[in-house]
Amino acid sequence: MGRVRVGGFSVSIDGFGAGPGQSLADPLGRRGAELHRWFFHTRFFREMTGQDGGSDGVDQEFGARGMAGFGAFILGRNMFGPAGDDWGGPDWKGWWGDDPPYHAPTFILTHHARAPIAMAGGTTFHFVTDGIHSALDQAKAVAGDRDVKIGGGVSTVRQYLAAGLIDELHYAISPVFLGQGEKMFDGIDLPALGYGVTEQVNSPDAMHVVLTKETAT
Repeated sequence: MGRVRVGGFSVSIDGFGAGPGQSLADPLGRRGAELHRWFFHTRFFREMTGQDGGSDGVDQEFGARGMAGFGAFILGRNMFGPAGDDWGGPDWKGWWGDDPPYHAPTFILTHHARAPIAMAGGTTFHFVTDGIHSALDQAKAVAGDRDVKIGGGVSTVRQYLAAGLIDELHYAISPVFLGQGEKMFDGIDLPALGYGVTEQVNSPDAMHVVLTKETAT
């Protein structure tokens, strides 16, 4: 059976995973895009968004790893559409256009039920209204031997962390201070939950830190 992983999750030096004031016009919140500078210049990101060029190196390696090996994804409500119960309007099908980057079943945590949406490239969005455990059970069932990615946002990662359900996390710590926004680590005691640093590599735009949960012996 595959693992449950978080990959390529950007946070600021002061621990914010998104800026304040997330909206349809500003989905990452104010200054939230600054957290992802390490990723935007990579060859992987540029290929994913239909552009040429891009850099190789540490950021490219971690960016590609952050989307590789997954048989299913779990996302929070705002990772699919803007806050509220109208889903960005009756025709809203997510932030990414007709061919989202997931290419696998993708489970959206929400309080607002909606029929599944099949997209190009193998992505189907499923809307889960009965909690994180149900979403994970469904994701594992379709992922088989591949991993399940907890894709964010901050609240979703925190819920799965607090429940002890994540095996590995990769944080890209970007050299910016946001001062406000969505806090990743407040009230989360990672050592007490069994996580330790198993990999740490620096680039000019991020410190990449991999945390792995200890397994009982």
